[in-house]
Amino acid sequence: MKYVQGGTFQMGATSEQGSDAWDREKPVHTVTISNDYYIGETEVTQGLWKAVMGSNPSDFKNGDNYPVEEVSWDDCKDFINKLNQQTGQNFRLPTEAEWEYAARGGKSGGTKYSGSNNINDVAWYTGNADEETHPVKSKSPNELGLYDMSGNVFEWCQDWSGDYPSGSVTDPVGSSSPQPFRVLRGGSWNDDGARYCRVSARNGSTPSSRYNRGGLRLALVP
Repeated sequence: MKYVQGGTFQMGATSEQGSDAWDREKPVHTVTISNDYYIGETEVTQGLWKAVMGSNPSDFKNGDNYPVEEVSWDDCKDFINKLNQQTGQNFRLPTEAEWEYAARGGKSGGTKYSGSNNINDVAWYTGNADEETHPVKSKSPNELGLYDMSGNVFEWCQDWSGDYPSGSVTDPVGSSSPQPFRVLRGGSWNDDGARYCRVSARNGSTPSSRYNRGGLRLALVP
């Protein structure tokens, strides 16, 4: 886990995203993360998932250091509950705001992808992935030492998907009422170009959906 100091940032389709930004990334709004937190250095690996759950649901079973995939939001919650029982910790999925703040490098970030304006430096995506996942930590990290926040596999967030507010907010947690979709962030090995791998790009799916391009990253509030 990597430490993330809380702070204030501009969330959404900021200027470096250019014409690649979708309407669902707008409006840009000021977000304050009031608490420090930890976030996984990597996506949850197949090795960790097997250690906790006793099985590996992944489509690409190429090694323990590959990201787990084919896991739904509901599966992730089961995994986290068991992990917390075994460790005595209080791991959870990051909120969408926590995820984007960390992907942007916290207070020091400002790039289109997580850690670079050149996607090939930091991400496995359709342009270089050869139609499969790759070991975690095999591309460069971002400013916080986080790997694969752009590309490799999409990452589930805690929030229900919803429209962005127009004003400033503190510690947002997404829609206050159930929606069809939970948030997915970061893009994957199997997306049409680099657009989905940007730090502000938003996606979502039903909580029961499983994909060989969908995984997770853990968060922990000290």
